[in-house]
Amino acid sequence: MAECRGPMSRRGFLTVGALGLGGLTLPELLRGRARADLKTYDPIPATADSIIHIFLPGGIAHQETFDPKPFAPVEYRGDMGSIDCKIEGERFSETLVQTAQVADKLCVIRSMTHGEAAHERGTHNMFTGYKPSPALVYPSFGSVISHEYGPRNNLPPYVCIPSQPNVYAGTGYLSSAFSAFSLGSDPASKGFKVRDLDLPAGIDDGRSTTRRTALDAVNDYFHQREKSDNVAAMDTFYERAYSLISSQKAREAFDIGAEPDAIRDEYGRHPAGQRMLMARRLVAAGVRMVTLTYGSWDHHLHIVPGMKRQMPAFDQAFAALIRDLDRQGLLARTLVMVSSEFGRTPKINKDAGRDHWPKVFSVVLAGGGAKAGYVHGASNATATEPDHDPIGPADLATTVYHMLGIVADKELMSPGDRPIEIVDGGAVVKELLV
Repeated sequence: MAECRGPMSRRGFLTVGALGLGGLTLPELLRGRARADLKTYDPIPATADSIIHIFLPGGIAHQETFDPKPFAPVEYRGDMGSIDCKIEGERFSETLVQTAQVADKLCVIRSMTHGEAAHERGTHNMFTGYKPSPALVYPSFGSVISHEYGPRNNLPPYVCIPSQPNVYAGTGYLSSAFSAFSLGSDPASKGFKVRDLDLPAGIDDGRSTTRRTALDAVNDYFHQREKSDNVAAMDTFYERAYSLISSQKAREAFDIGAEPDAIRDEYGRHPAGQRMLMARRLVAAGVRMVTLTYGSWDHHLHIVPGMKRQMPAFDQAFAALIRDLDRQGLLARTLVMVSSEFGRTPKINKDAGRDHWPKVFSVVLAGGGAKAGYVHGASNATATEPDHDPIGPADLATTVYHMLGIVADKELMSPGDRPIEIVDGGAVVKELLV
């Protein structure tokens, strides 16, 4: 959005405070811009009010998680065992002990597929629903949701834990106003505190009010000289900034220390547990989308010890998240998605690991209108490619947006005033829905 014209902009004259968020001030994060939709779209009834996206970076192996192949030759099966789960006739990896017990609440997609074997390109697919393009970076789920719905309960619509995980989790061609609010530190760390939520050092509530009064005077000055829609947009934008830093409810939402010790222990006092617990707190308070990352899953060598080192914490935390959302009555309206940029090769390599493999891998959904206790599609006997019912990134994105009440082929405007569909060519996979 263009700044105000003249010798001095209002941002140059007065700011909320030292609220930098990875190069953005808090007002920049919340700024909206005026736009006109190109078409009229019939509304979709949403089945989900919020979404928690758990991204496992590096490309987690489907064979060692949600799609084991116990009857395949050992060079395909690997050395890890499998266990029964609460979906009749299905098995998970031996490290998913607690997750297996909540499988009756999960929707497991075993036929996810695309053609991008490089980390960056695969990540772009899974965060946007688009194939990478040299001409345009597409907006992430979170930024689209922020654009379409805006904030709720004085909370940012899109939050990343602990920080924005990659450039493809960003705004793409949309305004930076729709960027994620990043916590800035890990909720599992000692003395955890959300950056930029409190007033800057030396600025108490009284001084903040004085600053706001001064800002109102500056607004009046610019209103008298500027009649553009951009000025009005800035007013809304600064109003939201003040709402966040002055909202007791917002501060409480980020206060993970308010959770009972028993709940924190149930999730686990580790990054996976405390990040997922924070995600639950935020969607309960009104955040529309939380993206969090955990672990590093690029196991080109020694995959078995690597999985056994990282998976127990994920297993504990993820199962706790599903149980907790369910008992609080939040699961029905909160979509949880577990994804990665791709899977791993069918055969174990010479280094006892698996390499990049986008032809087939697994994604897990829960809640928010996703069909529970259901496995969609299948890989073939050696987990090499989809055996039936393949789903591509555009289909997954279209289905997720549908659950959130967003029309996926709605056109947004790129910086060059070119209409771009939120997702191009995807279809709602009705079998995934209740």
